[in-house]
Amino acid sequence: MGELKIPAVLKPFINGQFVESKTQKYTDAYNPSTGEVIARVPCCTKEEVEQAIAAAKAAFPAWSGTPVARRVQILYRLRTLLVENMDDLTYLVALENGKAWEEAQGDVLKAKEGTEQAIAAPSLMMGESLMDASGGFDTVLYREPLGVFAGIVPFNFPAMIPMGWMTPVCIACGNTIVIKAATFTPQTALRIAELYKEAGLPGGVINIVTCSRNEAEIFLEHPDIKGVSFVGSTAAGLHIYGTAAKNGKRVQALCEAKNHALVLEDAPVEQIAAGIINAAFGCAGERCMALPVITVQESIADKLAAAIVEKAKQIKVGPAYEKTTGMGPVVNAEHKKFVEDWIQKGIDEGAKLLLDGRNYRVPGYENGFYIGPTILDHVKPGMTIGDSEVFVPVLCIKRVKDFHEGLAIMNANPFANGSVIFTRSGYYAREFARHTEGGMVGINAGIPVPIGMFPFSGHKRSFFGDLHCLGKDGCRFYTETKVVTTRWFDDAEKKAGKVSTWDGTI
Repeated sequence: MGELKIPAVLKPFINGQFVESKTQKYTDAYNPSTGEVIARVPCCTKEEVEQAIAAAKAAFPAWSGTPVARRVQILYRLRTLLVENMDDLTYLVALENGKAWEEAQGDVLKAKEGTEQAIAAPSLMMGESLMDASGGFDTVLYREPLGVFAGIVPFNFPAMIPMGWMTPVCIACGNTIVIKAATFTPQTALRIAELYKEAGLPGGVINIVTCSRNEAEIFLEHPDIKGVSFVGSTAAGLHIYGTAAKNGKRVQALCEAKNHALVLEDAPVEQIAAGIINAAFGCAGERCMALPVITVQESIADKLAAAIVEKAKQIKVGPAYEKTTGMGPVVNAEHKKFVEDWIQKGIDEGAKLLLDGRNYRVPGYENGFYIGPTILDHVKPGMTIGDSEVFVPVLCIKRVKDFHEGLAIMNANPFANGSVIFTRSGYYAREFARHTEGGMVGINAGIPVPIGMFPFSGHKRSFFGDLHCLGKDGCRFYTETKVVTTRWFDDAEKKAGKVSTWDGTI
């Protein structure tokens, strides 16, 4: 693996070039494993954000006019470059985000998966046709790109979300894009943008800026932005959805979650405990498809809780880029303090602390932002720790008497990204799949994220919009339909002097 050279001051990527920002405001980016500053991130000015939008607009005519089969050839080359640079990109994700090595690699692999899905754009964009839709009339439906899109992304998946969920399908469909990278973790997206350029992507098709929410407001009102894809908090998502839609833009806003699992008494405890550990503490809990709550039938709750605590104690917490690490740090010092306060809030609300991850110290990395696995039992409905999204390596256990009580507690939550059941019963598995309000359902699968050919389909307050990201929904979001009706006159029709007011419809 080659040594990465991290720039002291990052630069936005506009019109195919890294450019010096004229801003006077910078934010420090940290290595969460050590607490050291690794880069300074510019808060791009409004003029620079508008410059990126202008570059994307200027690139759109030529790019949208490029045949889709040629557009995806660049994605083929980009996929090859992602594979060739896999270790470097994995290291970069681990370095700036704090994911353990295997999880960081998974982040990059998800960017590759999104790229592979977008390579199918020639098929995804195929329209429909009907000869003689009406007598002598043929109708064809086409899918066309719209123009410039904006992507606003969170810190937790610096490769997958901007460069897997958004960029590949957006540009494969013929659009151009401006990404607002997360201030804490922008370097992976900037590096992959550089790989796009190496793959032959024309300047202006992808642009990446770093800025505050004040400058990002431009995306919601700018007349040249046709749509906004957002991943982040529900409060921000509601604002983006309402403001952008009011200005005539398409919006997909993927928001918060509080995913629950229902564990029935027939589930194999030891095997299920291992799956829950992975789902709850993977990526240090900083993912919207984490499993922060399990509702467990009372009859096995003590046994399952003991098994989970024992397995959680065996997780090796350490620097993200050491391959033996099982769980890395959280993203920054502010989030670490937030987590510690949140754990105390759960205790104050009456939850029983089974395993405390506060004040965790990793020898040689004392300044890192570490939180150990934390488990709270006897969490009741109404407790903040069990009902609100926290984005932390904290597992809450809610005890229930049966399937129906567990399902009711899960469905009472306002968020509905994912929901899971652990059981050997086909009947209860089917009932759960039918009646859960979660948009992505796992049956004995702790993280029910589908592969990229299916949509990431959150429900309720976890999603605002009409078309989800990925799958066929993704292609539909980034295209609009045009319906063309054609008529060719035969000799008799040429002689006719009258045309019906319902011409071509009956």
